[in-house]
Amino acid sequence: MNATPGDAEDSPSPPLAPVRPRASTALVVLATIAVGFTLWAAQGLLLPVLLAMFFALVGNPVIRLLRRLYVPRFLAALLVLLAGLAGTGLLAQQLIAPAGEWVRQVPREMRSLAPKLRDLTKPVQEANKAAVNIARAAGGESTSRPVEVVRTEVNDPYKALTATPRMIASVLAVVLLTFFFMVYGANLQRNGLALLPDRQQKRVTVEILQSIEREMSRYVLTITLINALVGLALAGALYWLGIPGDEALLWGTMAALLNFAPYVGPLIGILVMLLMGFVAFDDLWQSLAPAAIYLGLHTLEGQLVTPIVLGARMRLSPLVLILALMVFGWLWGIIGLLLAVPLLVCVKIVLTKVEGLEGWARLLE
Repeated sequence: MNATPGDAEDSPSPPLAPVRPRASTALVVLATIAVGFTLWAAQGLLLPVLLAMFFALVGNPVIRLLRRLYVPRFLAALLVLLAGLAGTGLLAQQLIAPAGEWVRQVPREMRSLAPKLRDLTKPVQEANKAAVNIARAAGGESTSRPVEVVRTEVNDPYKALTATPRMIASVLAVVLLTFFFMVYGANLQRNGLALLPDRQQKRVTVEILQSIEREMSRYVLTITLINALVGLALAGALYWLGIPGDEALLWGTMAALLNFAPYVGPLIGILVMLLMGFVAFDDLWQSLAPAAIYLGLHTLEGQLVTPIVLGARMRLSPLVLILALMVFGWLWGIIGLLLAVPLLVCVKIVLTKVEGLEGWARLLE
């Protein structure tokens, strides 16, 4: 049966898709500023939670291994937490003495280091003196004396009195939250997914959350092990150079922690190794050896070991990494530098798993 023009006019037209309103640029900028201010203002609440989640991700692969051995989750989480606390306590016990000794010796060692630095910078100082003499001869010697500004600092005993209990409370909060995340994190996810109305939506969300948790746990644990190996290798090399064992372990621990912040951390580590080498050794080439060893280990780890172990899936753009380190370091200080890369990797995993956002994930690579 042929359709007539009248039938075509009477047939209903397909409904048009509703046009989504686009937010203005000013609104986006204001929302970004509001989020940044909230992250900075709420750091006392957010940082313990984020640190606890970070440590829980480190322990989750070990907990899954113990679960395969029919160990209850509560007991497995308790064993992992106690093992981590015991290891941290033993390491701190070994590092307290050399760290305190270095803190006491820094003023004296800096005074002994001054002649070495003066010899290295002597040509520059002579050039500066010549430039000053030429400027005085050209413009006449000024008789005015520079104004001296004296700054006074008022010590607040109440601030020092309240800082220690606050720090202890933060540490206890991180420990308790880590334990609860390892024990009840899965139940929290399950109860949250029960709030979703659609079964298909629940299934997709479960797959995304499981993949994110699995890949993030593997990534955080792998990076932690790699950084620990870098620290042990540096400590062994320094001990071979003649540094005492406890001091070598101190610098190795510092290198392992700094390696969590790409580019920025190793740069700080190289400067510290240069200072330590000039203090510990009299020979110039031997003084440069710790920094050279640290640079070699970091290059080997960053260009060979980490890409082979993690593959291309976890690679991030160096520019994006630097921007993330600047932002989170400005917001949260040293802890922000520690958490910047795991948070960025988590964002990339989420963008990879959510349909329609794959392009944003490729932007981070």
